[in-house]
Amino acid sequence: MAGLELFSQRFADLVWGTPLVVLLLGGGCIFLVWSRALPYRHLGHAIDILRGRYETPDQPGDLSHQQALAAALSNTMGLGNVAGVALAIVAGGPGAVFWMWMSAIIGIATKFFTCSLGVMYRGQDSLGHLQGGPMYVIREALPRRFYPLAVLFSLAGLIGTLPMFQANQLTALINDAAFAGQPPFWAAPVTGVLLALLVGSVIFGGLPRVARVAVAALPTMVLVYLAMTLWIVAAHGSAVPGVLAGIVREAFQPTAFGGGMLGVILIGVSRGAFSNEAGVGTEVMAHGAARTAEPIREGLLAALGPIIDTLLVCSCTALVILLAGDWQAPGNLSGITLTANAFRAEMGLPGVLALGFVALILSTTTMFTGWYYGAKCFGFLVGAQWQPYFRWFFIAAVVFGATMSIDVVFNLISGSYGLMAIPTMVSTLILAPRVMTAARDYFARLATASKR
Repeated sequence: MAGLELFSQRFADLVWGTPLVVLLLGGGCIFLVWSRALPYRHLGHAIDILRGRYETPDQPGDLSHQQALAAALSNTMGLGNVAGVALAIVAGGPGAVFWMWMSAIIGIATKFFTCSLGVMYRGQDSLGHLQGGPMYVIREALPRRFYPLAVLFSLAGLIGTLPMFQANQLTALINDAAFAGQPPFWAAPVTGVLLALLVGSVIFGGLPRVARVAVAALPTMVLVYLAMTLWIVAAHGSAVPGVLAGIVREAFQPTAFGGGMLGVILIGVSRGAFSNEAGVGTEVMAHGAARTAEPIREGLLAALGPIIDTLLVCSCTALVILLAGDWQAPGNLSGITLTANAFRAEMGLPGVLALGFVALILSTTTMFTGWYYGAKCFGFLVGAQWQPYFRWFFIAAVVFGATMSIDVVFNLISGSYGLMAIPTMVSTLILAPRVMTAARDYFARLATASKR
């Protein structure tokens, strides 16, 4: 186990070095400047799209706009919002939260470009079905010499989309509540098997069932979680300005965390990407399945993701943890255990039980969507006719993740996310001018239609 932990740590550190952070933040800044803040200026239009004003059920695709965003958010708004924030604070201190914010703000522009391309360059799989995702963007829009990037994305996606982190942290939360943090040896495997049965009951129904579950469950769970966190924040209203000031101060003058300012930036950006997936490319696969012939419309809708996911939900989690103060306590508290302790300190057992229920829904919806992403990567590599067999590998990964250490699981998933970001960002930077051409055409037609 120690050897696997060391390998996973070195793997994640190698991938999430300065070059990748420069690619994500620098590329996002290029998109922001190049578009003249277009996705920010048209957030109102994006909300109209979300409300169903521009639905086109007769267009190619599998999901409505609302379902596409829900499917994408169900993967981002999982335990990364509950446990991932805790991991960031433990590793990088409060300053890591600031760089998570920066990754989200810049990620709004990144998601606009990547998801617009996901619809612009959809391709057919080996069975003739229309598919979207960075691997298809690369195959359809770039010269043949770029095809290895599509393979790299798909290989990394097979690992990065596995449900090991969600299974691990949900198991930890259940065991902490049921056995007071001292579970017997059989607890983790049994929990993993039960979770595998739950996941299997949904993913064998295919993408439409996954989307229906996400649309039905996600909004309610997000509202419940926000209500819980905002209640705690309101109870400590006088301390909030000091906490916010500490986040900003530690982002530029870190004291004892993250290995200095560069280390804090690396931690914050990597955890931010794990949370909102901007530039990673997974969200492109969900939005690429939308029923629309307007790529810019779907790109604008996707830009709402980092706002909801990181700027809103992750910020609430960070405030609860920092206000509770347990993150500075000695010991091995990390991940969802740290978050649960913060809720226990503020709300008692009802807070832990409510968090457990929310975590169950968020983690399972994330696993459902992760199966869809992984199956698409698997189908791209070996042929869509073999995709059904991926379900069994995915279900086995639930049990595996439930029994592994959090460090091994998180480092493997985080490192794979970093590898996925390389082909996604490189291809998007090359193709960005085509997105802007399509955007000018779209808004010109929209202005003409509004005058009629």
